[in-house]
Amino acid sequence: VNGCSGKMGKAVIKAADSAGLNIVPLSFGSAVENGKTVQRKCSCICLDEHPNLVVVDYTVPTAVNDNAELYCKVGVPFVMGTTGGDRDRLYKTVEDSKVYAVISPQMGKQVVAFLAAMEIMAEQFPGAFSGYSLQVMESHQTSKVDTSGTAKAVISCFQKLGVSFDMDQ
Repeated sequence: VNGCSGKMGKAVIKAADSAGLNIVPLSFGSAVENGKTVQRKCSCICLDEHPNLVVVDYTVPTAVNDNAELYCKVGVPFVMGTTGGDRDRLYKTVEDSKVYAVISPQMGKQVVAFLAAMEIMAEQFPGAFSGYSLQVMESHQTSKVDTSGTAKAVISCFQKLGVSFDMDQ
């Protein structure tokens, strides 16, 4: 679990531990976490020792692409729960590598189902909401580093349905 000092990283460790999964006692995060500079040592995980290794990443937006490139380079499947980064580059990195990855701005099953339904609707009814305006209001914990990936995904779906919206709003 990379980003294990954050809220989501801690929750993943707790859930994995309660499910009886073996957690590799090695993680890396950002150079600055919680406003403090963190000293990091680079370590190497021997994949022979951990043949079923899956990395769960909840680090920071600025680390998304570099982390994904590392995971793909060494051939480790991963779950990317961190939002931000260059998403097109992220998807291309994974696609080119053929490494299995789950990349989602939201891991709650209800929101995942909603976003999937919105994607289907956008494909089948492009432009159906042309002429309408959109206002997005979402709340998050105060420690959230970047704009909500869930909000961005919902906005993207509505844009495909024809709603004009400036993502910078």
